[in-house]
Amino acid sequence: MFNILISVGCGVAVFLIMVLGFNLVWWGALLTALAVVAVVMVVLVKLIINKIMAVNDAAAKDLQAQRIDKAIRDLKDAIKKYSRWQIYVEGQLNAQIGSIYYMRRDFSSAFPHLEKSFVRNWVSMAMLAICYMKRQKKGKMIETFEKAVRWTTKEPLLWNVYAYCLNESGEPTKAREALERGIRKLPSNAALKENMEQLKQGKKMKMRDYGDMWYQFHLESLGALQKHQMAAMGGRMQRRKVVRR
Repeated sequence: MFNILISVGCGVAVFLIMVLGFNLVWWGALLTALAVVAVVMVVLVKLIINKIMAVNDAAAKDLQAQRIDKAIRDLKDAIKKYSRWQIYVEGQLNAQIGSIYYMRRDFSSAFPHLEKSFVRNWVSMAMLAICYMKRQKKGKMIETFEKAVRWTTKEPLLWNVYAYCLNESGEPTKAREALERGIRKLPSNAALKENMEQLKQGKKMKMRDYGDMWYQFHLESLGALQKHQMAAMGGRMQRRKVVRR
């Protein structure tokens, strides 16, 4: 990473100047050099973070304006510019790109970016696991979900999606085990407990209460979603008729 090399280089330069130019004792020069390394590192990290935040803000505005291709293009350009400067930048930007492709149902384009996702981005990791499930790679699916829950233990939707995918993959026992682990991490979460009861009774898990956060994973067919939306619209229209009466 360039920021590390530059920081260490500045520290080495200061150390040599202090020892050779000013005849300072080596330990005093070393302490000064280490301080310089720390300061330069902090400055460079903040500089790169600010640049990445600016790219993210611009991409968010482009997405809101439906300029999706531009948002993706700018994020890819940011990878080329900043990935060598700071650790995790490439993974974070790839997670965003992969998620955008995935939500557009362009799964083939999403997959290579999701594979490079930052492990702490649980949404992109869940999307990657689902891609493995769709490719009939159950072992890779489980491995990916395990990475996600290892780093993000307090997200109930992640545990629910994990269990949902296990159940859909013909592993109801493992699905219940995943929910049990989630309940241990989040003992007061009602959704986890409700879905545990659903699985114990051999019923489908209830996920639609999560709304768009659930729908972004595209785990339900378009037909099922359309039926749900039509039913919801019908319910709203019926309620309006009742109120008018």
